[in-house]
Amino acid sequence: MSINESDFFREATLRICGSLDIEKAMQRCLQYLSRFLPATRLCFHVYDRALGIVETIAMATTQNSQAMALRTLLDARGRQQVEDQRSLRTKLVERMGEDAVAGPVVRQMGVTGDISGLLLDLALEGNFVGTVSVFSEPDIKFNRHHVQLLSLLNEPFSIALANSLRYRELQTLRDKLADDNRYFQDEMQKITGQAVVGADLGLKGIMDMVRQVAPLESPVLLLGETGVGKEVLANAIHNLSPRSNGPMIRVNCGAIPDTLMDSELFGHEKGAFTGAFTRKRGRFERAHRGTVFLDEIGELPLEAQVRLLRVIQEKEIERVGGSETIRVDIRVIAATHRNLEKMLKQGTFRKDLYFRLRVFPIAIPPLRHRREDIPALVQHFIQKKSREMKLFVKPTLSPGAFDRLLQYAWPGNARELENAIERELIVCKGGVLSFDDLNVKNNKLKPLSPTPCQSSQDELLELDAVMASHIGNVLKKCNGRVEGDKGAARLLNINPSTLRKRMKRLGIPFGRKHDRAAREGIEHGEKTDPA
Repeated sequence: MSINESDFFREATLRICGSLDIEKAMQRCLQYLSRFLPATRLCFHVYDRALGIVETIAMATTQNSQAMALRTLLDARGRQQVEDQRSLRTKLVERMGEDAVAGPVVRQMGVTGDISGLLLDLALEGNFVGTVSVFSEPDIKFNRHHVQLLSLLNEPFSIALANSLRYRELQTLRDKLADDNRYFQDEMQKITGQAVVGADLGLKGIMDMVRQVAPLESPVLLLGETGVGKEVLANAIHNLSPRSNGPMIRVNCGAIPDTLMDSELFGHEKGAFTGAFTRKRGRFERAHRGTVFLDEIGELPLEAQVRLLRVIQEKEIERVGGSETIRVDIRVIAATHRNLEKMLKQGTFRKDLYFRLRVFPIAIPPLRHRREDIPALVQHFIQKKSREMKLFVKPTLSPGAFDRLLQYAWPGNARELENAIERELIVCKGGVLSFDDLNVKNNKLKPLSPTPCQSSQDELLELDAVMASHIGNVLKKCNGRVEGDKGAARLLNINPSTLRKRMKRLGIPFGRKHDRAAREGIEHGEKTDPA
């Protein structure tokens, strides 16, 4: 079919530049081109000269179109051909499968290599943008007339591809920003309010070590029982380091299935495996210019340990299904409750990784060895959990509660203490915390049993008696004083006028009535009991 070249240029340009959706634009353009060329497929490719990789980013037939991320690594012959043919704008390839550049690409796409093809290198303002390829119909070859027609479309194809690449880059940056925002919001919610309680008491020596190593780039290995606060100290090291403005990415090595380990740590390319619908950045890539906290490093499989060692040594990763080497600027903090030296002897942990991580080990003592931290931790957790549970009245501790807390060995350390306080707040919501479920002798928790704070309706009727007894005991310690620094209101953390109203309702004497009741008790040879 004969065609005026000006009309051909105009009509093809309207179609290829008529939409930011490059796949739809390619399909419309191919439907038009197929009237004058035996064309069945149209593709856009970009070439990474440094890596020697051709990436097919979009493909269209007359029936459908799709975005792609098909990456093809060229061998030395293919790379040399690209360099030798840099001056050729349009190329006619008789048999695509035999070409050093086109052959690997069509094989990746699953297209027969017998077809011929037209390749048009696209340049805009003297800069190479990419390549458009047109595949012929089976048993029909392109000719020089077809080459001439396609060469007319260099500029509109170049503009369309350049706009598509910029649009794709903006979408990638937008998705990356949204992804990071979601991730960091989740992380911030986890660490909000976390502080190193005991930094000036039982953990003073540990915090000195933290301040010593934080400004450096050296890996840190945190050792200690479950629940001692390894994550809190890792967060403190990050916050005191020059990387504090960067991300702090946490990886629970024991919670990631072996089959997903590589994808989670290193990321994956689109189509790398079933279900990989988009490109995903791994934890190491997210931590660029920040810190990676590898919790429970002892749970990492041996295969993953090999790849982790390379990341620590070379600061390089490769996504699953990709061939591009990505540089990452990270600082590694690892933690475990397991005996790594014993694991070395058993062959379940690599020696080279162990000695690479063990540059600056910090052994965190269990809570039973730093009981001086318990009072501060109790107050911290009461405030934290009360805020989470939206308790408007700050709970108080019953007499003897602190003694039980100090005598208990806390095999679960600070985490167990936090859970015990949360449990007690649930049981005695808004009441007095007694921790009667702590079995100090056997170092075990007693099963929960009904208490005045969670009892049946009959027992709830006796709550006033329990409250009166407690107020009476506090008044005894304060010699009947209600107000002031040594008054009962201060110990009970309640407003004096509120306390008087409650005492009046409960029939507890105070002021002159209390003095009179005390005198009457003395005259009758009795001990005064306000309750």
